Amino acid sequence: MRIRKFLLLIICSSTVAVSCASYYEQLLAGNDVDAKYKAAFGYFNKSKYIKSAKLFENLLLAVQGTAQEDTVQYYMALSNYRYGDYQTAEQGFEKFIEVFPRSPFTEEAKYLRIKCLYDATYRYELDQTPTKKAMAIINQFMNENPGSEYYPICKTMLGELQERLDKKNYEAARLYYNMEDYKAAHYALKNVLKENADNAYREDVLYYTALASYKYAANSIPSKQKERFMSFIDDYYNYIGEYSNTNERKALDNLYERAQKYTKKN
Repeated sequence: MRIRKFLLLIICSSTVAVSCASYYEQLLAGNDVDAKYKAAFGYFNKSKYIKSAKLFENLLLAVQGTAQEDTVQYYMALSNYRYGDYQTAEQGFEKFIEVFPRSPFTEEAKYLRIKCLYDATYRYELDQTPTKKAMAIINQFMNENPGSEYYPICKTMLGELQERLDKKNYEAARLYYNMEDYKAAHYALKNVLKENADNAYREDVLYYTALASYKYAANSIPSKQKERFMSFIDDYYNYIGEYSNTNERKALDNLYERAQKYTKKN
């Protein structure tokens, strides 16, 4: 008797599951636009974003040219975003912005597209092409929407992405110093500030520029040393002119004294 009840329970559960699956499949295959529209929002509100995204996508042709078109396209992209498919969501938001520049959803779509791009960026050691793309879109949004509620958030994201680029450039230049290629290090570090004078690591860049300059001079042949020590003295003054009260200055002061003695002696 118990076995029969258990089997009956399994059969009933399976029947319910099949009927639910069949209902969703029937919606996708059917032509009832109102039922699809209502069900898509039902799945969306229940956080079943894969199903809502597919239903909204399925509705695109049916609602084209109607008052529902922008809503369907926006919620299709939003469903993909909520699900975590940022690449598909970003493409959806981009298309939405292009087609519906004056929709009530447009400003939020622009911000969510930025979020997709931001979340798709990599840590500083890796390729920064996605970072640069995200920064370009953020700058465009901030220029076009200075009064937006999303402006402060975008400004914070932009600062974080710029700091990431700054760190990548600084670390790439300092790598030459760690390899003891002081000539290349000096050149690369100088270029870091040529590219962005406001680099977040400006103090470190100037410090290692001076160190590389000194070590390059110290390891040069005698006939080149005076000229290169003079270059170090310039780099030393560049550093202390901005950062006069640091622990690192003590190390540079000692090198400066040695360079001064050498240049006076020679």
